Amino acid sequence: MNQQLRETTDALLTKSRELLAASPTESLEKDIADAEAKTYEPNFWTLPDAKSIMRQISTNKGALEQISTVRKLQGDVEAYLELYGEADIDDSSEREISQLVGQLTSAVKTLELSQFLSGKYDGHGAILSIHSGQGGTEAMDWASMLQRMYVRYFERQGWKYTLIEESAGEEAGIKSAEYEVRAPYAYGYLKGERGTHRLVRQSPFNADSLRQTSFSLIEVLPLIEEDDTEIEIKDEDLDWHFSRAGGAGGQNVNKVNSAVELTHIPSGVVVRCREERSQAQNKARALSILKAKLALLEEEQINAEMARVKGQHVNASWGNQIRNYVLHPYHLVKDTRTEVETSDTNAVLDGDLNEFIQAEVKLL
Repeated sequence: MNQQLRETTDALLTKSRELLAASPTESLEKDIADAEAKTYEPNFWTLPDAKSIMRQISTNKGALEQISTVRKLQGDVEAYLELYGEADIDDSSEREISQLVGQLTSAVKTLELSQFLSGKYDGHGAILSIHSGQGGTEAMDWASMLQRMYVRYFERQGWKYTLIEESAGEEAGIKSAEYEVRAPYAYGYLKGERGTHRLVRQSPFNADSLRQTSFSLIEVLPLIEEDDTEIEIKDEDLDWHFSRAGGAGGQNVNKVNSAVELTHIPSGVVVRCREERSQAQNKARALSILKAKLALLEEEQINAEMARVKGQHVNASWGNQIRNYVLHPYHLVKDTRTEVETSDTNAVLDGDLNEFIQAEVKLL
């Protein structure tokens, strides 16, 4: 084995051992066993938090699987080293070791990153919304480019996602789009994407190909189910309004007051929902989104208080410019917070966001 590969492998094994030693394997196994014991009770599915318990079991099993993957790959690499030692090995065997080392490197990064995802809602799924900024067709086209970027990222991660709402632009692109991502820790990974994304390029919509700057806003909420008990909402704090939802036609149009507007009186948060066909579905979705927005407010208040204690300046707006995508006169994507940058703009716009998101998670 060549010296460089050996040194890389030794350093990687040291890191994986440290991570495994710090991993809460026993507590995860106990939490899973305790939760699964509840599911065996005859009246389990009548409990108000039954679905929440099942989601927590799934999340904990996912965390345990990450630990198990690192442990297995570490054992495989150690077995190779014990087998070959310092002896010369052929090219085929060295390729096998290099492949294993690559797999262990990826697993270690994933496990290391999960240790930063300790926020109250980090383990939840996410609701990601894209909104075009000022600039007409240019901005709407940029919003559709971001839409494609995030969909490709979801697919790379193997996450289940659903398009909940989309508003098309008049000439090109989209005015807005909203996705529901059902995957453990999706919110923890995506919350750093909140903010304004700025594009600089030659305009494809101008005969003179002038340089154009466009903006789009990304919003991310934790996915909190209607039956989730982490956010408690009193019925007397809710003000419901119903109206007819317009649409492209069909039997449901102008027959049922399906559109919903929900106001949370204490906070003043307003949620409007008209995507679903029935009033019951829109009510359930509006309540879920309200819980998500209240969870975000709670998270912002905690972060603001921590920053106040530490003497840091915090801007209450999520609309700050967080990343620049420059396609002309040179190619560069640069995050304004982490300073992570790359000239491979095509890869980023094709969903290769891992380097940016990993840096965000460690920063937040």
